[in-house]
Amino acid sequence: MRIATWNINSVRLRLPQVFRFIQEQKIDILCLQETKTEDQYFPSEEFSKQGYAHQYFRGEKSYNGVAIISKLKFQENGYINWCNKDDCRHISVRFGEEVELHNFYVPAGGDEPDIVINPKFLHKIDFLNEMKSYFAEEKKTKKILVGDLNIAPLENDVWSHKQLLNVVSHTPIETETLLDIISSGDWFDVMRSITPHEEKLYSWWSYRNRNWEVSNRGRRLDHVWVSKKLFPQVKSGVIYRETRSWERPSDHVPVIIDIDI
Repeated sequence: MRIATWNINSVRLRLPQVFRFIQEQKIDILCLQETKTEDQYFPSEEFSKQGYAHQYFRGEKSYNGVAIISKLKFQENGYINWCNKDDCRHISVRFGEEVELHNFYVPAGGDEPDIVINPKFLHKIDFLNEMKSYFAEEKKTKKILVGDLNIAPLENDVWSHKQLLNVVSHTPIETETLLDIISSGDWFDVMRSITPHEEKLYSWWSYRNRNWEVSNRGRRLDHVWVSKKLFPQVKSGVIYRETRSWERPSDHVPVIIDIDI
């Protein structure tokens, strides 16, 4: 089974890119973030015509939004309103009797990394702490967690560790909390389990940098985690950089894993 996660930055705007990607890469399950559309306008019928009959999505106008588009049938679906906010940042589905798939869009956190003066950053830290508590207690089921987590946790997940230490997405409070979620929840970070920590690894490049490929000032904000019970079934993983060069691209690129579930 091939699973991909992608912050698409408006699914309706970039539907041709999505269709090109899922067909060329033979994706079985696609998890999207920042769909930026209300449910009534989600292109459900178009995905069905592409062979993805099983869908679950939550969205709102112009902001946020998550979706799971699948060729395979899932038995259950649901969501959690983290921090008691109905802001469409999470959905989950269950395949078979055991495997849960969670799709997250963690708050970006604004510009100032200070929970006292920046409510957006406080929301992000509260969101992460709720995730930590939830998954620390939910270890029995085999799980996959994907999404734009808006944090680059390791030194080589950013183009300059020293220059970005005080920049939201790589501050110590964010990176330490995310690593705590991985540890306390018995997760494996798939891409860093495959790729040595010494190697630079990114999934996002700013729109501000027109020569993004030359300067390569990226961050690894998009993640795939699997529970320890599932990790032996992971066959491969890749960050698919090619989409960043497509016409009118998202600033994020997909992360793909092959897993036997």
